[in-house]
Amino acid sequence: MTDTVLLQLMLRREQDVFAVRQRGREVAAALGLEHQDQIRLATALSDVSRVLLAQSTVEVTFRFCRNPERLRIDLAVDRRVDRGPLEPASRLVDGLEVLEGGKTSVVMLSRRLPVVGALTEVRVDALRRALGVTAVASPLDELATQNEHLLAALEDVRRQRDRLTVLNDELEETNRGVMALYHQLNSELEETNRGVVALYAELDEKSLQLRSASEAKTRFLANVSHELRAPVTSVIGLIRMLSDPSSDPLTAAQQEQIDLMRGSSADLLTLVNDLLDLAKAESGTLQPDWQTVNLDRLFRQLRGTVKAILTNPDVDLMVDEPGRDAWIESDEALLSQVLRNLLHNAVKFTEHGHVALRLHCDAGHWMFTVADTGIGIPASEQERIFEEFVQLPSRHKVHGTGLGLPYARRLVGILGGSMVLDSEPGRGSEFTVTLPLARTS
Repeated sequence: MTDTVLLQLMLRREQDVFAVRQRGREVAAALGLEHQDQIRLATALSDVSRVLLAQSTVEVTFRFCRNPERLRIDLAVDRRVDRGPLEPASRLVDGLEVLEGGKTSVVMLSRRLPVVGALTEVRVDALRRALGVTAVASPLDELATQNEHLLAALEDVRRQRDRLTVLNDELEETNRGVMALYHQLNSELEETNRGVVALYAELDEKSLQLRSASEAKTRFLANVSHELRAPVTSVIGLIRMLSDPSSDPLTAAQQEQIDLMRGSSADLLTLVNDLLDLAKAESGTLQPDWQTVNLDRLFRQLRGTVKAILTNPDVDLMVDEPGRDAWIESDEALLSQVLRNLLHNAVKFTEHGHVALRLHCDAGHWMFTVADTGIGIPASEQERIFEEFVQLPSRHKVHGTGLGLPYARRLVGILGGSMVLDSEPGRGSEFTVTLPLARTS
């Protein structure tokens, strides 16, 4: 059983509206609706009853419905009903429907119950019997009750109005605080922006100064190295003349001094040449001569060059054979200079094991790897070795200018590639140069 009729009333005159309002409030209270919901339901019921009673009698039926549990009030009239005048009442209930059946119309008001499953069949029957014996108050008494409800509602509205006034005052105070904070933050932001603009201007000025200093350094290196090359070359020529067998013989002491001069002059000439090459790379005037380079021929030349300086029998030289069809679009002289510098470094710092030059192609790029089993480089020093004139302390007596690796990395950048280092002390070092197979721009 889903519907249970709780009460039926017949409305014939205006005074009956007070009775149906009272019954609606009593039924709502009995089914557990809150006081305000009772008043809303009673008000909606009396409004709809007055509209329907204006032209004919009204049969009112109170029903308890399950699935879902709700109170439903049916108001039946023997005429068609216009829904328009009923709209204000629809806002006070959960549902308002108008069913038309020939000459008869039924207006159904429904309200959900707050507690589902609380009413058993026994309690519903007891409620129906209690409503049947309850006396109906006089219209005057119901009007007084309605006035009391109205006064209570007005008092509640007044309290809500006062609470709203307090909230508005608090909101205005909060808004004033927010606006003050906004103006303060805006002022601080403007001050910060002015500081940032000034900082950018200072950075631009420092950048310009740094660029000017770098250009001055490059010009200085180029001029000094160029001016030094001629006298150093002359000194080397004079030493060669003094050492010529056709010249007057030298004493042992003189020969020792000549050898010292020859070594120092050679070191100085190497430094001058390295400085001049580095100055060219930094100035941006070094433009690659792009051409197709045969890697097989280049590797054979490098093998012969390194063998000439590899005098330690405990070190093996291993160079890949790329094959005759291996090629790259690059500058042969610059590429050869890069690989030669890396190989010479590997030979200088390797006492036993091997020095290897390997080649690998991956995704349109050649990867040139120079690996050795030398002393290795600590991770904390691996960036410093690419700085000019930096030479790491070592137990090996190795001479150098500290310019080879910085120059090699700059050349790799000019050729459109990159250089990475993987090294550990005691394990050796591995330099990998990655270059595009063909020129990208």
